[in-house]
Amino acid sequence: MTEQASSATAAPAETLGFQAEVKQLLHLMIHSLYSNKEIFLRELVSNASDACDKLRFESIDNPALLEGDSELRIRIDFDKDARTITLSDNGIGLSRDEAVANLGTIARSGTKEFFSRLTGDKQKDAQLIGQFGVGFYSSFIVADKVTVVSRRAGLPADQAVRWESDGQGEFSVAQVEKADRGTEVTLHLRADEDDFLDGWRLRSVLRRYSDHISLPIQMRKEDYDAEKSEQVRTDEWESVNQANALWTRSKSDVTDEQYREFYKHVSHDFQDPAAWTHNRVEGRSEYTQLLYIPKQAPFDMWDRDARRGVKLYVKRVFIMDDAEQLLPSYLRFVRGVIDSADLPLNVSREILQESRDVRAIREGSAKRILSLLEDLAENRQDDYAAFWAEFGQVLKEGTGEDPANQERIAKLLRFASTSTEGGAQTVSLADYVSRMKEGQDKIYYVTADSVAAASASPHLEIFRKKGLEVLLLTDRVDEWMLSHLREFDGKPLSSVAKGGLDLESLADDEEKKRQTEVAEQFKPLVERLQTALADKVKEVRVTLRLVDSPACVVVGEHELSPHLLRMLKNAGQEAPEVKPVLEINPDHALVARIRDAQDAEFGDWANLLLDQALLADGAQLADPSAFVKRVNALLLAR
Repeated sequence: MTEQASSATAAPAETLGFQAEVKQLLHLMIHSLYSNKEIFLRELVSNASDACDKLRFESIDNPALLEGDSELRIRIDFDKDARTITLSDNGIGLSRDEAVANLGTIARSGTKEFFSRLTGDKQKDAQLIGQFGVGFYSSFIVADKVTVVSRRAGLPADQAVRWESDGQGEFSVAQVEKADRGTEVTLHLRADEDDFLDGWRLRSVLRRYSDHISLPIQMRKEDYDAEKSEQVRTDEWESVNQANALWTRSKSDVTDEQYREFYKHVSHDFQDPAAWTHNRVEGRSEYTQLLYIPKQAPFDMWDRDARRGVKLYVKRVFIMDDAEQLLPSYLRFVRGVIDSADLPLNVSREILQESRDVRAIREGSAKRILSLLEDLAENRQDDYAAFWAEFGQVLKEGTGEDPANQERIAKLLRFASTSTEGGAQTVSLADYVSRMKEGQDKIYYVTADSVAAASASPHLEIFRKKGLEVLLLTDRVDEWMLSHLREFDGKPLSSVAKGGLDLESLADDEEKKRQTEVAEQFKPLVERLQTALADKVKEVRVTLRLVDSPACVVVGEHELSPHLLRMLKNAGQEAPEVKPVLEINPDHALVARIRDAQDAEFGDWANLLLDQALLADGAQLADPSAFVKRVNALLLAR
């Protein structure tokens, strides 16, 4: 045991039950992460480091919290006879209420989403559990009982707390005495975990996982005892890590493995990062950034209440986790550290929002991440494809959030198109422009709820006939993106579902002549349809954009698309009523049949034509039963 051992309890222990989610997490973790059980040491050291960082920060305004001991450190010891490992720190410590809240419950947004995504596949669940951050509970991977003794800095010695549990469903808490502030975690190892009762083994794990920790991690020095022919521990403590912040080192002095382990420390992710950037910035604002792009999106990526961001340090002093002001929202998946030389040590989240230095950091960091993504897209295309599959929808938000970098972001976008197979989002806007036909001056797209629906859209028929590529936009964010991204490389983006679609530049003289002829030829039918559907459509007209479909619906160039209107309604938001334009195919047999219909059944045929067009566009009919009745009546009438 270390020098922080506690005395006997001053009050009877109270037994409490774990939160249901904690019990579920413990069971999953013990069974899913057993193959990587040494990570318990990394997690406990990371927690101890955070506790010391928080004490250093709080002591800026309240130096008395240091209690005359400003040399922060982490110590690890083991007892072969008792079969225990003890990790202690002299950080901020825990009060009784904090011990119950932090060690007995999971007060984290997205918890339900996390559990809903568990599959039962141990390998997949292990990655998700690592994403969630197992922290302290990883102790139970190797221990069948864990004892925590802690006193929060500033509390008297007799107000320490002892927390103990076997991880089965309950834990006990009792008030004890503890002379020194900080936390001591003692793991009572399971019967088959004796390999961790070895100094060399513990040192190797610590050097692998925690060499980047800026605090000294100490173990007892060992000397060789010739008489016993074994290593014997002494009373002298020695550091087993470099104990200087990794981001402060020169890039040439940091190995890729150290960068990867530091990422796991700051992100609590079990996987390696996809890429990282490490830079020292000098000029108007002076700061160091070490930023990472994860391989996998967090399960709470779309949770509005989730706290995100990087760790903020000022002059190597930890200030806060999840400093979201240091990066724009569309880069909220980025993890890492920013260490500023200009911000005050007592900076708050409110001050961060108004600081000119923070704006400079945010702009500089965004440019670094975009440069990193550009390098991935150009030189590691498979890695970029994997990145896009995880984070593409988030990056699209940048087209509206970051006008200064919109052009760079637009070059990074990837889409499915009529030239790709299986809906793969692999087409860049630059790719599209390079394949544009002679005379084509627009980038064409269609929006839908799925690739299958987009591919089947009747609006694509004329484009397939002419061999024109069309982007298939199916992400929910696409409509919002299109309201900001109007052009690329001087080429406007144009929806194929808009009524003002101009294909004249691609039409030959014969097609132009035919358009004029059919408009005059079908004028009586158009007028009859306009009268029959007067309360449902804005206009009826003849089009040559259709090949296989009898009709389609379109909207005006400056009106909201039907797809966007449906999204707004499904989200419970108010959406304007927009009457569509019905365009009919003069060469289709159904249109010819309607043209010859008697007045008694013409209304049913007109409504049937409109309903079919709406269904093909992905809409839900206002009165499905009326549609069925019309179909049945017209079928029986033949």
